[in-house]
Amino acid sequence: MANEAVKYVWEGAIPLQIHLHKSDVASHPSPPPALVLAPRIGYLPLLIPHIKPYFKDSLPPGEDSIWFDYKGVPLKWYIPTGVLFDLLCAEPERPWNLTVHFRGYPSNILIPCEGEDSVKWNFVNSLKEAQYIINGNCKNVMNMSQSDQEDLWTSVMNGDLDAYTKLSPKLKMATIEDEFSRKASLSSPQSRQGATEMDVAGQIKTARVPVRLYVRSINQDFENIEDVPGIDTWDDISYLNRPVEFLREEGKCFTLRNAIESLLPEFIGDRAQTSGEERSRDDDNTEEADGLLREMGEIKLARIQGIEMKLEIPFSWVVNNLMNPEFYLHISVLVKAPQR
Repeated sequence: MANEAVKYVWEGAIPLQIHLHKSDVASHPSPPPALVLAPRIGYLPLLIPHIKPYFKDSLPPGEDSIWFDYKGVPLKWYIPTGVLFDLLCAEPERPWNLTVHFRGYPSNILIPCEGEDSVKWNFVNSLKEAQYIINGNCKNVMNMSQSDQEDLWTSVMNGDLDAYTKLSPKLKMATIEDEFSRKASLSSPQSRQGATEMDVAGQIKTARVPVRLYVRSINQDFENIEDVPGIDTWDDISYLNRPVEFLREEGKCFTLRNAIESLLPEFIGDRAQTSGEERSRDDDNTEEADGLLREMGEIKLARIQGIEMKLEIPFSWVVNNLMNPEFYLHISVLVKAPQR
């Protein structure tokens, strides 16, 4: 049985209010917006079978590829819906007001999408990438039967966690031992006695975690999240597809902050190489520490699955509970740019 946090991830949904773009309206009056509850782990093109019939009587003859925008920014269909929401709405907007277009596909911004087939291809390809990062090869995905691949994809489309949980072990993805469970198990005399054997014969541990990091860097400081200016183009966002090298040192907890900073040396500066003990010594000299922060930049917000994360949470817990079904961890980060 999947744990409670994973259930919340799979049950997570965003209320959408979808407006038909005025250039596509061929009826009078204009149709009211469609109200849709979109799964966080799903993708916008998968909503088209529900949206198209709703607007069909208002559309002119003929159509192009269907696409969505938010405040004029075309939405990348291959990014999970929940990630798009976390990234583009610093202050969550409910319902989330999107616009659907039935023509004028912005092929200079978005790669082509042929509906569900394109989304499925993207999902399976991401699954292969993730397995290569975790296991060093993707043979378990490649060797999966066609029917199992179809059933796995169907479980994601339908939000069927039980079906997914039955099929996903066939991928034989290596996992990371949770810091919480590790501490709990090692606290008992029996576990302490058998700790070495458990480490060798127990859960497989991976040193590499597939992460997709979406970074928004802003120059001005702000007190409240609603003061963050909106995004005008995708040029405002840096996208990093890099694995996190998971490091476990005796007596230390590898945190979400450690993971993000390891991926962002260009934003954070040398802090990723600085231990917590060294940081605390630096903080004794307030003036010097303040200058260091200005030079290095600062993580103002990290959001995963709609949760504003505390940066000191064990990274192992985040990985084991908040990953998407394709085994990627998607992190949206707002960074105060360093002062040069």
